[in-house]
Amino acid sequence: MVKTVQRGQLANLTMRQFENLKMKLTCLASCILLLVSCTDSKKTEETKQPEVKTVELEHVTAPAFNSDSAYAFIKVQADMGPREPGSKAHEKAVNYFEAKFKEYGADVIIQKATVTTFDQKKWLSKNIIASFNKESTTRVMLCAHWDSRPFCDEDSNKANAKKPCPGVNDGASGAGVLIEVARILAKQKPNIGIDIMLWDMEDYGRGQVDYNGEGMEDDWGLGSQYWSKNPHKQGYTARYGILLDLVGTKNVVFPKEQNSVFYASNFVNKIWSTANNLGYSNYFIQKQIGPITDDHVFVNKFASIPCVDIIGYDPDKNRFFPEHHTLADDIKLIDKTTLKVVGQTVLEVIYNEQP
Repeated sequence: MVKTVQRGQLANLTMRQFENLKMKLTCLASCILLLVSCTDSKKTEETKQPEVKTVELEHVTAPAFNSDSAYAFIKVQADMGPREPGSKAHEKAVNYFEAKFKEYGADVIIQKATVTTFDQKKWLSKNIIASFNKESTTRVMLCAHWDSRPFCDEDSNKANAKKPCPGVNDGASGAGVLIEVARILAKQKPNIGIDIMLWDMEDYGRGQVDYNGEGMEDDWGLGSQYWSKNPHKQGYTARYGILLDLVGTKNVVFPKEQNSVFYASNFVNKIWSTANNLGYSNYFIQKQIGPITDDHVFVNKFASIPCVDIIGYDPDKNRFFPEHHTLADDIKLIDKTTLKVVGQTVLEVIYNEQP
């Protein structure tokens, strides 16, 4: 929002009043001499004040988000096939992310950790962390998960229940948007530092049919759980974080999620107001939904960084997109208009941050 400095209004003068003032020039001259005698330091203070206000209230126009480019980054991931843990596509994706972020000038860290899933299997998790404008001490996190769910347990065809999900909207969409953000960061440096974090092992949790009522939250987001307890850099902190999940389908809406509002209400309001100012209020809606277990939960709880989840969810039907955790979560679902809405909102927010 563009803010303007309000100025005081001069009182209206009648002609007679004006003539009376002319007759009082002698008195006015005395006042002028008194003003001239003020100290130089006071005059300096008075003349500098408007300049400072102008700088502080200036609105920065963010670069344009290219939805065609973001779509291409998503398609590369989709063409790899499901990126479930232990697969060749999983390793191929890690190499792709690392190469792209380095191409755009980021300092890249691959954070490796052995994690144990709910079925007591051990996997090598790989979080990809790409840092821009490293010298800045004021930082914002942009996050998404990049892995695919190993089970299509919500597919109507039960024969697909043990097949890995393509994970295009649920995984690749958020990562693709953030790669495009990285490409833009390389061209136009922001005022603050940006850390893009792609979480692994987000989607390997127990499904609803297996839920016994205990400990289900901890089954999910294993990559973000590990990072939140073991940051890539000792003492790392950020002003806030933005998590993107399920951000690629047509006619999606993004309600305000309860955990985000609880931990990061000011930043929820900042993001949704920015989207509204851009004309995206039919996407970023004012409805609030209940808590969702996603990577932001662990960033908030364990890293104490306020983190907001921008997640596609239909509050009227109380569900994610229909193809969620099925074989139909493929590239055909991705809508470039939605990518533009999400990407432009993120850019507008981060490019208007000041140190």
